[in-house]
Amino acid sequence: MLNSGLCPGIKSLSSVTLVFRLPYYTHWGQSLLVCGSEPVLGSWNVKQGLALGPSHEGDELIWCGKVAVSVGFSCEYSYYVVDDSRNVLRSEAGNKRRLTLPDAVREGTVVEIHDLWQEASEALFFRTAFKDVIFSGGEKSSATSDESSRELEKILDQHDSIIVQFMIRCPKVKDGASVHVIGSASELGKWKPHDGLKLRYAGDFTWKAECDPSLELGPNRELAVDFQSSHPPNYVILADGPYRAVPWRGAGVAIPMFSVRSSDDLGVGEFLDLKLLVDWAVECGFHLVQLLPVNDTSVHGMWWDSYPYSSLSVFALHPLYLRVQALSENIPEDIKEEISRAKEQLDKKDVDYEATMAAKLSIAKKLFNLEKSKILNSNSFKNFLSENENWLKPYGAFCFLRDFFETSDHTQWGRFSHFSSEKLEKLVSEDALHYDVICFHYYIQFHLHVQLSEAADYARRKKVVLKGDLPIGVDRNSVDTWVYPNLFRMNTSTGAPPDYFDKNGQNWGFPTYNWEEMSKDNYAWWRARLTQMAKYFTAYRIDHILGFFRIWELPDHAVTGLVGKFRPSIALSQEEIEREGIWDFNRLSQPYIRQDILQEKFGTFWTVIASNFFNEYEKLCYEFKDDCNTEKKIIAKLKSMTEMSLWLEKEDKIKKDLFDILQNIVLIRDPEDPRKFYPRFNIEDTSSFKNLDEHSKNVLKRLYYDYYFCRQENLWRQNAMKTLPVLLNSSDMLACGEDLGLIPSCVHPVMQELGLIGLRIQRMPSETDVEFGIPSQYGYMTVCAPSCHDCSTMRAWWEEDEGRRCRYYKSVAGCNDMPPPRCTTEVAYFIIQQHMQAPSMWAIFPLQDLLALREEYTTRPAVEETINDPTNPKHYWRYRVHVTLDSLMLDKDLKTIIKDMVLSSGRSDFVNETNVSSSEKKLMEKVQEKISAVQINGNT
Repeated sequence: MLNSGLCPGIKSLSSVTLVFRLPYYTHWGQSLLVCGSEPVLGSWNVKQGLALGPSHEGDELIWCGKVAVSVGFSCEYSYYVVDDSRNVLRSEAGNKRRLTLPDAVREGTVVEIHDLWQEASEALFFRTAFKDVIFSGGEKSSATSDESSRELEKILDQHDSIIVQFMIRCPKVKDGASVHVIGSASELGKWKPHDGLKLRYAGDFTWKAECDPSLELGPNRELAVDFQSSHPPNYVILADGPYRAVPWRGAGVAIPMFSVRSSDDLGVGEFLDLKLLVDWAVECGFHLVQLLPVNDTSVHGMWWDSYPYSSLSVFALHPLYLRVQALSENIPEDIKEEISRAKEQLDKKDVDYEATMAAKLSIAKKLFNLEKSKILNSNSFKNFLSENENWLKPYGAFCFLRDFFETSDHTQWGRFSHFSSEKLEKLVSEDALHYDVICFHYYIQFHLHVQLSEAADYARRKKVVLKGDLPIGVDRNSVDTWVYPNLFRMNTSTGAPPDYFDKNGQNWGFPTYNWEEMSKDNYAWWRARLTQMAKYFTAYRIDHILGFFRIWELPDHAVTGLVGKFRPSIALSQEEIEREGIWDFNRLSQPYIRQDILQEKFGTFWTVIASNFFNEYEKLCYEFKDDCNTEKKIIAKLKSMTEMSLWLEKEDKIKKDLFDILQNIVLIRDPEDPRKFYPRFNIEDTSSFKNLDEHSKNVLKRLYYDYYFCRQENLWRQNAMKTLPVLLNSSDMLACGEDLGLIPSCVHPVMQELGLIGLRIQRMPSETDVEFGIPSQYGYMTVCAPSCHDCSTMRAWWEEDEGRRCRYYKSVAGCNDMPPPRCTTEVAYFIIQQHMQAPSMWAIFPLQDLLALREEYTTRPAVEETINDPTNPKHYWRYRVHVTLDSLMLDKDLKTIIKDMVLSSGRSDFVNETNVSSSEKKLMEKVQEKISAVQINGNT
């Protein structure tokens, strides 16, 4: 349909006139411009882009601008919201738009482009997870440019009126299907789908067709054209954005790689096991398999390295996941026997990290010595080394030095403590005596790459998204901190403030990032990380996405996570506090220690503690001695005194009580600027605060609230908008953000603007006024799950707190009876079904929660299925599923239960046809009809 009245005053030109038109509501001080790859559009310099002018049309605000271009003009372009100084306030999401004028468009033609703003959520379906995996299929045939041009010339020759090109992007068109435009005009089929204008496939999920529709007003899609102008447009490109269909919803399974068990593995899940896991996922109707990080964490050479978020290298894969049987086609019999013995010895209830690593590296070393010449001289290995040498050579050198000096602490490596390219080249030189040692690490990484690539390719072919995990930090003794020390604040530590996971906060031990330094090369280190991940994964989870807004920073001498501050953040200045009538900063920023506090903490034992740990600087007032005035010093002093029988049974309690006293402060003084202060988290819980006068309490409560909940929001938004877009544009993977914990109000709007999918865990609602989330009310741009790796499983959660269980049973399940003390299969079904039916784009279930649907898989104590305990910084990550994937593949009952839930909830409209029976197809069609109640405007 065509309406008139926009963009007057287009002058006759010997060239082609382009008119850009976009509906968009702006705020005061904002305007729009279009910027593109060619000089007439600014050559991607927004300051030189084409400014658009606003005009009201009914209820819409239309932005319009024109420019003269040559015949055959081609470019890429995007729209931007800018301020009066042309600073970018908002950019379009998704790929850059492409424009190529057909050869049939002659000089003097006015081409009007009708665009819609590209929202981030709409661009998600053009990420690899969808276009290359879920919606992938046989190549659609597209018309050649010559065919399209001849067709257009024919239309232009026959008509003096306006030619309209309909264009829409649609990634969800099944093989054999076609896209049509229908309308009231005869050219558009008079609302009959089979008589409508058939669009041709133009590549990149884009469909186009031209026609000369009759003018008619109507309630559907409209086309506004100015007929009063002396030169109205001859050719209109109606780029109507993506196809607005019923929102696609999918389901998946989450399990750490190390937790997988198969008949082929050697004590731990291995990359090649993913092929069997993908097969099981497909037969359950799932489209996604989610893993925890799989990078090398071999820092300590012991079970501490089981922590998958403490990377030795953000590029290297973990040798733990290597399948040694696949290293060679000619394994000698004695090594085969060794592998067989190791399989039997390591087939335990849980992962034995140290024994498994030792066995795999020992076997791999023997095979390397047998075939190193063959492998190292192969073209595939040489190509791998050439493509990855920027990270692989430093990694190989680091591993050699770590083993040589028997520590990963590179500050202890003498002349190798400070990295340089010259030293690196000498270390990895083919002439070096230890070159074979370096090559062994290359060899391991090469085979890990081959095996994970094989699994990843298999997942793509099966239309299953492989979702990785991007850790927020790196170990302070890592390849990355050795090679790029300027990118890290090595005198600090990363953590999280008190929240659902830990009331005392968390201290992860990673150094915080030097974002200012990282910005100098446009975050090249981050971009390289994402590029590397995209070799294997088509989606990823951003661990602790809040860290890209602000990070909880702790001094490196801290052990706990309580006494920290946010970076970046606007501190309380000394002048600001003094204006409120508070001047005693030492009283507020030093531990408040009085004799009665020591007596209350340590009882009759207090004098012994006081003599060893405190100085009495005035009557009844104490301060810590210099050798124990930090958490790390307290631990060291207690250890040095262990020979005293006095401490034997009380050391842990004494440590905790000393920590409590050390943390008994109100303000934290900035170590880099003594005139800046930060309120200690939960200050009202401290006796230091409770012993203040009422005026000081009221002032400090107000400043506390302002610091944590008000003054930082704009700063944190700006920080996230600098870093997150770089991550998202570094790859074509689908990005999800772990947004649990203490959430600033700026977080969710930014995630929405950037098209980031959030996480919803029912027991950790983002709303502050409810105890349990309501899955039916979750937003579409979310992943919903009953549990995750950082909390107890569904079964354990149900069984660990009777009061909470009763409240859930009544308020969520709507039952007034007493709930069963165990998480029965009926309870598991109810909870999982809630999440299946949620509006969330993805429902992703830990494998342990899915196993609770079958009684025979619930014999193991529920508490043993927990993967991580966030309150324990030295937790052993070792959980293994007690049933093999081979057995799960044979369990038709479990697969049927899960698949029926997937289908009945409408979560799988693109299940592989070979895995869907005729009755299941009918069920899917019925569900799709039910959830397609909303009419799609436009009928395309």
